[in-house]
Amino acid sequence: MNEEHVLPSAYSSHTSKSLLHFDDRPILEYLRLGDDHHPLPSADPITFLQQNQHLKRLPPHLLSSFGSITTPKQRTSIPTVRNRRLKFVDSQPLELEFENARDKWPDLWKGPRDWRKIAEREKQDERAWAETRFLNGEKQHVGKLGSLLGEYAEEREAERIRASRRQILEEFIPEEEDSEDSEDAIHTAAPDDSPEEAKANFERLIREHFIYGLLDSHIYNYVDWSDQWDSDNDRFDEERWFDDEEESV
Repeated sequence: MNEEHVLPSAYSSHTSKSLLHFDDRPILEYLRLGDDHHPLPSADPITFLQQNQHLKRLPPHLLSSFGSITTPKQRTSIPTVRNRRLKFVDSQPLELEFENARDKWPDLWKGPRDWRKIAEREKQDERAWAETRFLNGEKQHVGKLGSLLGEYAEEREAERIRASRRQILEEFIPEEEDSEDSEDAIHTAAPDDSPEEAKANFERLIREHFIYGLLDSHIYNYVDWSDQWDSDNDRFDEERWFDDEEESV
């Protein structure tokens, strides 16, 4: 199946709001389950997805709806999801290659950083879009727009970096330490590893973070709901389950 981070206290406020708009009926109808089924998808989505191979039986358009009421981190508890992520990272996807990952998740990179290079790249991308896509590239419309979008890209990158720093401090720095001194220490500390070791450690860290649902990425919506990342044994077990179900009807 191709698409396109449980208890109520575990949900974020965004996820809790999504629950209010989640419709159980299409899922229950597809699986031929009654309204009294326990648990309902919206009540305990992680448990529901693991029941009777529901994760593998639902079509992509229904599976993707679970992305609004579960986080990648929560879905890590599902063995099938973990295995799919492992198969995905083993395929060496471009999204997780060193340079792309370093630019996407700079707070995880412990080696030398060039923040300005990252911001400049996004700035150029914004300008290129305005010049080639916006209003068919008509010069009288895109000149100022390209410059403005470029400035916005720089501001967004700076804010993203500040947010990453704040998150690191909040999670790993004890409260009694001075946050400004601690933040400076994070950025001024020289890495002990060689460039090759730093790169290898970073690539391993990205793999682990992805598998355990810790990255901020849209890729999870593609991998978690796609059976193309299932092993042949998984597909055989699924086909056997369907055969058993048909015989019991």
